Amino acid sequence: MKRNDNDRLREALTHIDALHRHLARQDIADETVADAVSLRLASAIETLRTPGGELETRLFGADWGRIWATRNHIAHGYAFVSQDLIRETIRFNLPDFERILRAELDKLD
Repeated sequence: MKRNDNDRLREALTHIDALHRHLARQDIADETVADAVSLRLASAIETLRTPGGELETRLFGADWGRIWATRNHIAHGYAFVSQDLIRETIRFNLPDFERILRAELDKLD
């Protein structure tokens, strides 16, 4: 079954909702929480990637390269993912990322 933009947005937001639940249970300083948050973040990013790049380019423009690099850093297991990087990404970047996804989903619904 081919996924459409609506499906991708809903899946990404499902990962983000789980990420928030992890953070509500314990601080990201906990290694298990940091791992769970990192994996949910990488999954949210990955689900937005489309074969032609239309969705991610429309939503994030030139910022998509940095977003995808964050996913690569987490997903390729570079032996150590800095908790500071994840903490800063969650604090400074996730709110806008999530807002953009929710706004786009509202437009599509």
